[in-house]
Amino acid sequence: MPATRQDAAEHTRPRATTHRVAVVAFAGISPFHLAVPSAVLASGGGVAPHTGYEVAVCAERPGRVPTSAGYDIVVGHGLELLTEARTVVLPSWDTHRDPPPALVEAVRAAHGRGARVVGLCLGAYVVAASGIADGRTLATHWHAADDLARRYPAVRVRSDILWSDLGDVVTSAGVAAALDTCLHVVRTDLGVTMADSVARALVLAPHRDGAQTQFIPAPVSRRPGADPVDRAIEWALDHLDDPLDLDTWAEQVHLARRTFTRRFRDRTGISPGRWLVQQRLARARVLLETTDLSVDEVARRSGFGSAATLRVHFTEHLRTTPRRHRETFSVRPRPPRG
Repeated sequence: MPATRQDAAEHTRPRATTHRVAVVAFAGISPFHLAVPSAVLASGGGVAPHTGYEVAVCAERPGRVPTSAGYDIVVGHGLELLTEARTVVLPSWDTHRDPPPALVEAVRAAHGRGARVVGLCLGAYVVAASGIADGRTLATHWHAADDLARRYPAVRVRSDILWSDLGDVVTSAGVAAALDTCLHVVRTDLGVTMADSVARALVLAPHRDGAQTQFIPAPVSRRPGADPVDRAIEWALDHLDDPLDLDTWAEQVHLARRTFTRRFRDRTGISPGRWLVQQRLARARVLLETTDLSVDEVARRSGFGSAATLRVHFTEHLRTTPRRHRETFSVRPRPPRG
């Protein structure tokens, strides 16, 4: 039986504990795809604060492994690395061949003992082949979605999202979305403050939402004088703690409600309401992690109005409570016991 998000959460340890990550390489892999997990999870090459992840690369046959860039890499570990990893990353796959039985079985066994499996881009093929996502939803690159669904009909394939997080199985869209997804993993494990530090070190948008299309919508930035949606976002970010209805929001940039909703979705890939909830959750997480404000005050300052409403959204979107999130991810020094 697949593990649940709650099961996966029980494997989360304090940030000081080493979190072993096994990244699987294969003949013909793109060096970019292979480098993404190390760049994000292993502290941005040493620029960001230490994350506690220990990332190592393995292959079905250790030794010299050719890449798609015309040079070889040397991989020192075999698939036995998956037996010790808490997270297994499949950064891509060669869709012209089926995943080998040894790799499929190693992924299945790692998942069975509680490891989280992350399939980036075409790595979703290996996830699907293992059977650990049967009856569930996977994300992959838009160009491969139809083929993946045809070859593995037991999974539901989505090509309109940047990532899918089932708790024990995480999959992503293509190329740049792999960076977003690895940042999402950091955010889930270590909190938004650490994820933002890693994103700054890598000069990445800390949190990018949007539908996956042929050209994924660019992350929005706060710059005055930009188009109406950018100005609306700027205004909303300055008023997150106020009650915001859609008509009032659209009026700030002199657009009709229907036009504003359509242009907002075109710009960001999601509805204004969903974007607003995500931004308020992000603010609430930062306040919980970096201040000792009461949960009621955090709810007020993040625009949820009450602790009860904040708890509802935390439960629905993050599968935890505000208090538990603070206990896990607080960066403030704790008073001595006794």
